[in-house]
Amino acid sequence: MEGAKLIGAGLATIGLAGVGAGIGTVFAALLTSVARNPSQNKQLFSYAILGFALTEAVGLFALMVIFLILFTF
Repeated sequence: MEGAKLIGAGLATIGLAGVGAGIGTVFAALLTSVARNPSQNKQLFSYAILGFALTEAVGLFALMVIFLILFTF
């Protein structure tokens, strides 16, 4: 049973790799859009922070699932 828990927690960490790629994509899009339209810097930055927060929330959910797998079953 302990081995299955560790395998399940390891598989659940795949979601964290997706979060890292998503955050990189959010800020790459921010840099591209600011380079194209510098006058919209403030509004674009607020959208980027919102995208970062939503992407990070997915990472926190994945981390919560990992801890649930490791410490409750």
